[in-house]
Amino acid sequence: MTKKTAFWIFLIGTISSAAVFLWATYDTHRQVATLSHVDKLSDQVVAGKRAFEKYNCNDCHTILGFGGYYAPDLTKVVQRVGEEGIRYRVKSPEMAFANSPRKMPNQHVTDQEITDLVAFFRWVGEINNNDWPPQDSKKRLSRGEQMMVAKVGVSPGAAVFQTKGCMNCHSLKGTGGTFGPALDKIGAGMSAEEIGKYVRNPKGVNPGSKMPSQKDNLSERELDEVARFLATLK
Repeated sequence: MTKKTAFWIFLIGTISSAAVFLWATYDTHRQVATLSHVDKLSDQVVAGKRAFEKYNCNDCHTILGFGGYYAPDLTKVVQRVGEEGIRYRVKSPEMAFANSPRKMPNQHVTDQEITDLVAFFRWVGEINNNDWPPQDSKKRLSRGEQMMVAKVGVSPGAAVFQTKGCMNCHSLKGTGGTFGPALDKIGAGMSAEEIGKYVRNPKGVNPGSKMPSQKDNLSERELDEVARFLATLK
């Protein structure tokens, strides 16, 4: 290859790469308003962002891929644990994470700031960010569920319970969250049908329930599988 040929390959490659990069940048900026739901960017969402920064939440948590990796990502936290789950964890972290080796300090966040944080997390969770973060991806969780069934030998319902975040709030045999009740003997008092109905619409069964509906997080098959699994726990 001659120097002239190498020069033209370099020049064309550089110009082509720059053109693609500039086009992609322009296209992203063109869609920002739509992808991030700017129309829902209320004063309360902004106040929640300020509270997020005030208490340095990013030091431990990531959000939209940025931040510390000590604690869970918060991009889809509303979908994962629900609004009441967020309130409980921020208000009483010493209780919420009593069984966790990684502790969250009590920042004594005010009730209004917590409400603002929930609004901010709700807005972030609705951003169209191409199925980010991967740990909350429905595709990834589905593959994890299949692997647990095939390799570990657990039932499909048990795999759903472990891979879909149920243990963020509930515990089995002392392992899991403390926001919701332990489920070791739930099958002694409820049938699979009753459990399935509750998981689909908690407030419809118990108006005082703090559990978010799981209809958006679980498919109908997964809801039936986890209900059958929990019904065996007696």
